[in-house]
Amino acid sequence: MAVGLGAVTPFCSCSSIPLFIGFVEAGIPLGVTLSFLIASPMVNQVAVVVLAGVIGWQMTLIYVFTGLSIAFVGGYILQAFRLERWVEDYVWQIRMGETQAEAADTSLRARHDYAWNEVRQIVGRIWKYVLIGVGIGALIHGYVPQDFVARIAGDGSVLSVIVAVLVGIPMYSDAVGIIPVAEALLGKGVPLGTVLAFMMAVIALSLPEMLILRKVAKWPLLGIFAGYLAVSFVLVGVTFNALRSVL
Repeated sequence: MAVGLGAVTPFCSCSSIPLFIGFVEAGIPLGVTLSFLIASPMVNQVAVVVLAGVIGWQMTLIYVFTGLSIAFVGGYILQAFRLERWVEDYVWQIRMGETQAEAADTSLRARHDYAWNEVRQIVGRIWKYVLIGVGIGALIHGYVPQDFVARIAGDGSVLSVIVAVLVGIPMYSDAVGIIPVAEALLGKGVPLGTVLAFMMAVIALSLPEMLILRKVAKWPLLGIFAGYLAVSFVLVGVTFNALRSVL
């Protein structure tokens, strides 16, 4: 259900984090919330339609299946690490279960006041990280030339896929915004798998997202989460390069 919700919600990685916080506070298992956090930025309806116009429906459907699989499997794998101990303490302290007195009033006004109070708390804790993270991503996204990425990731080897993922991490974009960049890279001869690995890194493993997520997660959780995604994206890139040569 978390993967399905992530797939149909048109959120970027940064805007998914407040929902992630809300899920954790509500007592939803962390592995489930991480599945949502992976799926939400990588797959949405608009991006799927646009991407299909660039690489065709066959490869787009494989991309969607792969992205959702990474999110689904990731929930189980990450849950096995018992990452709850590396969530910041304040997140647990404001869990919804501790506000039963407020929640007992189910009127529209009471719900509005409760929601507004939660928004103020979350925004108050992460707004600086949002501005810093998005600012860094916008600067790199606007000034790193596509020729640079094409030169270092153009041969389709495993090493080039790894480099493409590493280059994508400091950048920031949503799934729709990165597609024109991906189309330009494909036009310069960069293999499809390498481009998709780069896209996934920009969308779901960006430095701005990690900066914002750091406000609610400790470094070990971030390291395991980022490591899982990086390995998954490299495997996707290598697989797609191999599929492209066959198809």
